[in-house]
Amino acid sequence: MTRVPQQHSTSSTGIPAEALARLLGSAPEEMVLLGGGGNSRVYRVTCSGGPTYALKAYYRNPDDPRDRLGVEFGALGFLWDRGLRSIPRPVAADPVAGLGLLEFIPGARVARPSPAEIDDACRFLADLHRLSAGAGAAALPPASEACFSFQAVAANIQARLDRLRELDATFLACSGLGPFLADELLPAWKALRADCVERCRRWAIPFDQALPESCRTLSPSDFGFHNALRAQDRMVFIDFEYFGWDDPAKMLVDFLLHPGMALEPSLRARFARGLLDRLPLPGLRERARVAYPLFGLKWCAILLNEFLPGPLQRRRFAEPSLLSPTERQARQLDKCRSNLQQVLASHDHFTLFDAPT
Repeated sequence: MTRVPQQHSTSSTGIPAEALARLLGSAPEEMVLLGGGGNSRVYRVTCSGGPTYALKAYYRNPDDPRDRLGVEFGALGFLWDRGLRSIPRPVAADPVAGLGLLEFIPGARVARPSPAEIDDACRFLADLHRLSAGAGAAALPPASEACFSFQAVAANIQARLDRLRELDATFLACSGLGPFLADELLPAWKALRADCVERCRRWAIPFDQALPESCRTLSPSDFGFHNALRAQDRMVFIDFEYFGWDDPAKMLVDFLLHPGMALEPSLRARFARGLLDRLPLPGLRERARVAYPLFGLKWCAILLNEFLPGPLQRRRFAEPSLLSPTERQARQLDKCRSNLQQVLASHDHFTLFDAPT
């Protein structure tokens, strides 16, 4: 469904008029809601006789202390200062009001990426890896939920599943989530975790030891064409709220697994091959093979976040919808079931990271 931009007055957005005027240098002439990601609202803001910007209003809640604005502007400033232009230029930020002003980039969402755009994505991640060894990179934070051992990834998944299992028993039964957890998701998780431990043993990958810092990389941590714009002269990647240091294997498989994209098999293979060629890190191919089903299961758990009060509230802030919580939850349960089937099917017949013959 195509989103229709909605024009807003400052008062209708809930954004303090004085904070916005201070950020822009004057009162805005026009504000149009463009939509949001999972955590923020984004407006196109036009100043009288002046430039047009993208204004981002970040979700904030005492139960979720992550500094999304600080992380994103720190990342964009670091990358822009080092010459990367496949990102929006950061203009100004108001941490008190939770507002960020960015270069407005006219462009279209990338619904059907081309092979050349797959290569653009590989080059961008390779550029981040190159900058990982440069000045200032060490001061950047870990990516959101960065896990540098497979044991830590497994613990993160287990905690997510435990939160779901601890929901009210009547709600679990009535929503359909309880039977799905008991009959499908939890048995799959038990089998995949055991297989992960076995593959680590077979390939001499320490299950419980952290990846050395020299093998880590800077990553957007929520990367894909769901966070990209096809501009007139360049591909632009957006949304760096989760940016930081991460495991390159996770960076690789997350792109392939993200439920916000549906890449054709040939493009999935092109991305896997292209990034492995550009990041010649020892053992990355084997590490990615272990990571793939683990992060596939993690994405299944993430899709069920809307059964939890906090994440549901955040999603409704970022993208108000006509769907009720019950309708949202039913939709997410269907997506999760489909994702799980795909993860299990690919795990049984996996060739994506096989070495070329």
